[in-house]
Amino acid sequence: MTKQQPPTSPTAPESRFAINEDWAATILGLALLGLVLAGAIPAGLVP
Repeated sequence: MTKQQPPTSPTAPESRFAINEDWAATILGLALLGLVLAGAIPAGLVP
């Protein structure tokens, strides 16, 4: 008898360290906020 592998779903994670879209946007937003607060981004670029 051969053992069959269970079928993988199309949304199965490829790795444990995959970052979904929401977390990527959150991290990017916090990074931009940090740059603005640190003065790395000029006030003219911030609406």
